[in-house]
Amino acid sequence: MKKKILATLLVMTMIVGLLSVAGCGSKKTKINIVRALFNLEAVDEGQVKKVEDEINKYLNEKGCDFEVSIREIMSGEYVEKAGNAVANKEVNLLWTASWEEGKIKTSALVANGMVKDISSLLPGTALYNSMDAGQWEATKFDGKNYFVPVYKDNVEGYDLMYRKEVVDKLGVDVTKISKLQDLEPVLAKFKAEGLKYPFLLQKGAMFWRFYIDKFDFFTGEAESNFVAVDRASDSVVFTLDTPEYKEFADLIADWRDKGYVHEDEYTKVVTDQTTQSKDWGVSWWTDTPNNAEANNRYGQDVVINPLTQRWAHSNSALGSCYCVTANTNDKQAKQCIEFLGLLYTDKKLADLYTYGIQGEDWSVDDNGQVVKSGKKYNHSMWESVSALVITPEAGSPADFAGAYKQFNGTAQTSCAAGFRFDESAVSAEYTACKALHAEYGFLLETGGVAKADVDAKIAEYKSALQAAGVQKVIDEFTKQYNDFKSKK
Repeated sequence: MKKKILATLLVMTMIVGLLSVAGCGSKKTKINIVRALFNLEAVDEGQVKKVEDEINKYLNEKGCDFEVSIREIMSGEYVEKAGNAVANKEVNLLWTASWEEGKIKTSALVANGMVKDISSLLPGTALYNSMDAGQWEATKFDGKNYFVPVYKDNVEGYDLMYRKEVVDKLGVDVTKISKLQDLEPVLAKFKAEGLKYPFLLQKGAMFWRFYIDKFDFFTGEAESNFVAVDRASDSVVFTLDTPEYKEFADLIADWRDKGYVHEDEYTKVVTDQTTQSKDWGVSWWTDTPNNAEANNRYGQDVVINPLTQRWAHSNSALGSCYCVTANTNDKQAKQCIEFLGLLYTDKKLADLYTYGIQGEDWSVDDNGQVVKSGKKYNHSMWESVSALVITPEAGSPADFAGAYKQFNGTAQTSCAAGFRFDESAVSAEYTACKALHAEYGFLLETGGVAKADVDAKIAEYKSALQAAGVQKVIDEFTKQYNDFKSKK
């Protein structure tokens, strides 16, 4: 009996050993992924699990020693629930963005020590080589890589956008307009034509966008456009002291007096639907690799011509990104990098992760582009994978990858790329200064001040900022920026 038992145990041991060698008995590391869902009204957990299983099956075929677990959270609940997942150490790979709020905002994750420094893990990997070095440089915090940008339109530039119907009728050659001042005679024609909004600002305070070639407004918000890096001197400046701010305020005020900028701008009567009307002549547009999409967005043909250059800066490439959480061990971190490397270079995995299961969640049209059913699983390229590898959706440019590569690859990298301001030392003053923009800056930049009153209003604005502690803020910005430069 003892011999039989021993023989049985020996056989079982041999079987287990053979299974282990074959990989059947090995336990793979699990990478927990948390991502937001924007395109559906609810998460279909069953379909997410189905997609997850297909992804893990493919990862196994590729010889990976890990598998993924995917948790989707509705975008409206994402800040709270994803934040809790990070705090509870339930996630290894987190999707986020510079514009997200709360504890999952990119700057907050770094400040709170919730994200892992992956700088040493990137060089030489498929992930690092999947995009140009400028993308990695622009997403650094204090010289370190904490985030993996989704390769989309990751640079920032602005165009002038004209209604084709009116420029064709009036014979306007938009290619001859290279700066705002060149618009003057065209706006006069638009006004004579009876257009309510010759120059439609879309109720936007545009100094920080129209002057992006002169300044890096690294805070990424209109409310704090009083501070920026002057590109020529590579130094922090108080923009209200610059000739450019007065130039812009004077120009908008002059156009307000002449009827080219309507009072609906500064009173915020203009809506997001105004661009779909026939009431305007020229407006602005954020440059993209596919500017023709504006025709569909606004329900009419438009003509778009560049106004500024395109810049890679601290926030432009962080509009969609991934990070490895601080609780992730070194082995898992490397596996996260490996997974993203595959995701950004392997079309099959990119399509599966973004669109779901072919034949259920999407199909391919005669042009080889994706048509989504959008009922159970539905994501978009911009919040999922690299534009260089994914199969584009129907209606996209034929050379989709080439369009994005050319768009991002030909942009300039800002001198301040990678700089992040830590406001903690001047939080009260910084908040108080930003609050003054609504009372002064917004009016100066949207036609709320007559030309004759511009100088006085700027003086009032500066005085209010000084009282709120702007010099302390500028000094802190300068100190931090100089420290940043010394480490480059």
